[in-house]
Amino acid sequence: MHLGMPVRLLPKARHLAVADLLEPIRVAAPFLSGVTVSGGEATMQAPFVRALFGAIKADPELARLTCFVDTNGDASTATWDLLGDVMDAAMVDLKCLDPARHVSLTGSDNTRTLRSIETLQGRGQLYEVRLLIVPGFNDDDELLTETARWLADLDPGMRVRIIGFRRHGIRPTAVPLREPSAAERAHYGDIVRSIADLQVTVV
Repeated sequence: MHLGMPVRLLPKARHLAVADLLEPIRVAAPFLSGVTVSGGEATMQAPFVRALFGAIKADPELARLTCFVDTNGDASTATWDLLGDVMDAAMVDLKCLDPARHVSLTGSDNTRTLRSIETLQGRGQLYEVRLLIVPGFNDDDELLTETARWLADLDPGMRVRIIGFRRHGIRPTAVPLREPSAAERAHYGDIVRSIADLQVTVV
């Protein structure tokens, strides 16, 4: 388990120096195993993330900490090239394997997300894939089975975290969205867990 300190990056309109983050990280470091950048989409500020991770790796007091990125995966290969030598791993959200349904859920294509998963897995820098499940959109058995098989083809023992959609903090939408029940979440886990040796966690 990665006991990381979450670092939420600020919007680009506000200025934040790497030094501003190093001190609170240093104070918390005795209780941590790593640092995870998240908030918005961290890869949109990849040069800053690289500078932060590089500073952590170069600091004798902090160098033991792992450096993780929490991402939706919608990033270019060049972004992963930029972060590759300072980032230990990434946690990637996969909203839906099916391109059309991915667009209906997010408004964008999933091509770069799938490529990011493949790239990071191939480099040994994929910590886990997170499946956000929205009942009625991406929770049917066939799609979940297809998704699990795609992931297992990349790594039969891949970590997969299944996250049930939660309404808290979500803006109103024209499409009715509901949270999956505990029984539904358990069912999703059973389907994905039945494929290969995927390490499945349900939350």
